[in-house]
Amino acid sequence: MIPLQPLQLSDILNGAISTAGRYWKQLFGVAAVVYGGAAAVIAAALAVLYASLSDRIHGIVHAPEASDVTWGQAGPVVLGFAGVLLGAALLTMVCTAMVYATSASVLQEAVLGRPASFRAVWRRAWSRVLPVMGTVLLSGLITLVPLLLVAGAVVAVVVATVGAHSIAVAVVVGVLGGLVLLPLGVWLWVLFSLAPAAVVFERQGPIGALRRSVRLVRGAWWRVCGISLLALVLGSIAGSFIQLPFTTLGMFHSLRLPLDTASDPSAAQLVAGLTSYLAITLLGQTLSQIVSVTFPQLVTGLLYVDRRMRREELGPVLIEAAAAEPAGQQPPNVTSPR
Repeated sequence: MIPLQPLQLSDILNGAISTAGRYWKQLFGVAAVVYGGAAAVIAAALAVLYASLSDRIHGIVHAPEASDVTWGQAGPVVLGFAGVLLGAALLTMVCTAMVYATSASVLQEAVLGRPASFRAVWRRAWSRVLPVMGTVLLSGLITLVPLLLVAGAVVAVVVATVGAHSIAVAVVVGVLGGLVLLPLGVWLWVLFSLAPAAVVFERQGPIGALRRSVRLVRGAWWRVCGISLLALVLGSIAGSFIQLPFTTLGMFHSLRLPLDTASDPSAAQLVAGLTSYLAITLLGQTLSQIVSVTFPQLVTGLLYVDRRMRREELGPVLIEAAAAEPAGQQPPNVTSPR
C-alpha cells in the first residue's frame, strides 16, 4: 500500500488516499465522534444560555431603539455568548488535535501494512492530544508573535513620523509590511509542519517535536512546502464538494417555509424550519471539516516518513519490522530517531 522506500509525490498522494480508504472507520469514526460530541456540547450550551436569558434577549430584540438597551440588560447576553464562543474555540482545538493524532496513529500501522482497531487508535491518539495541542499552539505563537511585533513596530514608527493625522498612511504601510512578512510566516509554518507527526511517532514533547521537524525539513523546504500546500488545496476542494449537497438541501428546505405575510407562519414553524436548516448545514460542515483536516494530515505524516527514510535510512528498518511480525519475531523499534 505504501512503498517502504523514499516516496515520490504520487506515492504520497496515493498512500494518503489508500490509507483513508483502508482505515476509514478509524479515521472518520474518531473524527465523527469528537466533532459530533463537540457540536452536541455547543448546541446544549447555546440552548441552556438561551433558556436562561430569553427574557433579556427578547427585550433587546424588541427594543424601539438601540440606545434604549443598557449594559445591565445586554451585558449578561454578551458575556454568555462570548463564553460559549470561547468554549467552542477550545473544543475545536481539542477536536483538531485529536484528528492530527489519529492520522499519525493510523499511519504508524499503515506503513507496516498492519490492521488497527478503533479502540487501539483511539487510545493512542487520545494519549497524545495534549502534546499535539501544545505543539500546534507553540508553533503558532512562534510564527505569529514576531510578525505581529514587527507589523506593530512599523505602524508605530509611521504614526510617530508622519503624525497622528496620517492614520491611513500607517494602515497602508502596515498592510504592505504584513505582505512582506508573509514569507517569514510561511517559512516558519513549513519548518514546523512535521512536528505533530513527530509527537505521535516518536512520543516527543512539543519543544522536542518542533526541533525534530526543523531537522527533518532542513534541505527539503521547498518540497515539503509544495506538497503540503497541494494537500491543503485538495483537502479543501474535497471538503467543498462534500458540503455542497448539504448546503443546497438546506436552502431548498428553507424555501418551503411559509415566509409570506399572507400565510402568517407560527413561531413553531419558523423555529422548526430554521432548526432543520441549521442541522443539515452543520452536518455538511462537519463532514467537510473531517475530510479537509484529515487528508492534509495524512499527507504530512507520509512526508514525515519520507524525510526519515531519506535522512535516516528508515526504509530497511520498516521492511524488517513488517517482516518480523508475521514470523513471530520481535519487531525493531521504528519510532525513535536514528
